[in-house]
Amino acid sequence: MQPRVALTCAALAMTLAACTSAPVTPTMLSSSSPSPSPSLSLPADRTAALNAELTTVLNDPERPLASLSVLAIKHGEVIYQNQFGNRSIDSGHPSANVPANADTLYRIASISKLVTTIGVMRLVESGTVSLDADVSLYLGWSLRNPHFPNAPITLRQLLAHTSSLRDDAGYYWEYTTALKDVLTPGGQLYGKGEMWASNAGPGQYFQYANLPWGVIGTVMERATGERFDRLMQRLVLTPLNLRGGFHPADFSASDLADTATLYRKRKEVDGREIWDPSPATGSWVAQVDDYRTGAPVPRARADYVIGGNGTAFGPQGACRLSAAGLAKLMQLLMRGGQVDGVRLLEPETVVQMLSKQWRFNAANPNGGTSEFGGAHQLFNEWGIGNQHFLDVSGPQRGDRLVEGGGFSGVGHLGDAWGLTAAFVFDPKTNDGVIFLVGGVGANPEHSRGNYSAFYRYEERILTALIRRALSR
Repeated sequence: MQPRVALTCAALAMTLAACTSAPVTPTMLSSSSPSPSPSLSLPADRTAALNAELTTVLNDPERPLASLSVLAIKHGEVIYQNQFGNRSIDSGHPSANVPANADTLYRIASISKLVTTIGVMRLVESGTVSLDADVSLYLGWSLRNPHFPNAPITLRQLLAHTSSLRDDAGYYWEYTTALKDVLTPGGQLYGKGEMWASNAGPGQYFQYANLPWGVIGTVMERATGERFDRLMQRLVLTPLNLRGGFHPADFSASDLADTATLYRKRKEVDGREIWDPSPATGSWVAQVDDYRTGAPVPRARADYVIGGNGTAFGPQGACRLSAAGLAKLMQLLMRGGQVDGVRLLEPETVVQMLSKQWRFNAANPNGGTSEFGGAHQLFNEWGIGNQHFLDVSGPQRGDRLVEGGGFSGVGHLGDAWGLTAAFVFDPKTNDGVIFLVGGVGANPEHSRGNYSAFYRYEERILTALIRRALSR
């Protein structure tokens, strides 16, 4: 094995120029060679103030939260972490509630995409897959947008949401379904082909979607011969000693007991959505991961055909991790692919992963800036499996992370089943924040942010963490 050497920013830039046509931004290069600072701690007065502020957000009578797990990293070191509320709630018998703690695992929703991307980049390093090869070579069948049949689709495009795949026809199918039957014209489940964009071909337009990650998971399975959830354990979770994963049916009893149930104070009455945030009359309704009365159902059985349908294991949103587990992944990226003495990725691979692949062009719109339409302008720049937060604010809200601005970074957001979450760090300073909300008590759409596309309670959490924990 060749001895490892420190790479200069110039050398890294030359490496990236050779393997991608995407421009390399200087702000991304510092992520290759951070130097962890000595052990840091947040002063007691600031810790108390931050705890009080987050408790107020959790117990807001108009917008209560079921639980909240937060963590802040300054100069590469964890400086603050805490948990609030309950990971398991029994509205009829509050004494049976189980508080959230440092071991609590959450279904991290779309932050799973970033975790999956780390696994992909390990396969790229080993030469098992290529970011720029036609994924049809791995799938064993032709994946083409029928509106642009001559344009190959690559992993780079899938990871950057520029593949021309959309969620309009769904993004999850049971393990017995062959993904080929969904995505190819003439397939049994192809329908009207609504999964394919007609306005722009592969590589031409950004649209955030979940379906590309189902394809990515399928490619990973076909290239390795391993089931996606178990492959991710081998590639990422086990080497870093992370609890959790993509398949709760395989969890240990202790991991299952530590998994948070996700909640909403919402029910349906005659087809209508009814929210009741009141502490007196509103009950928390379990959405997913309620294992008090039964074990999780396996996502696939012994007859699953590996490489047939990676959507079954949720590469786009089904990973369960704790805030501390996510912090280790954040430190991995901050430290150029190595954490706790374990090297998972090479520094140049991390730089490539965080390099700009797409940026919104307002003069000549080249992508959708909101997940579900509208004018929120949440998405302004994207890397390989990660969002770049540019501190944009204004009438269309934008991606601003802290009130008044001043903090930009890279990472990912999560929003599903009552959970909302953020994983964001600045690779120039190695400062970052993580929050995981285990359930919302009021319709968040009725409380949009004041200066961003975040919900108002998310703005309050992010601003508290960044101002109290990261300010100098």
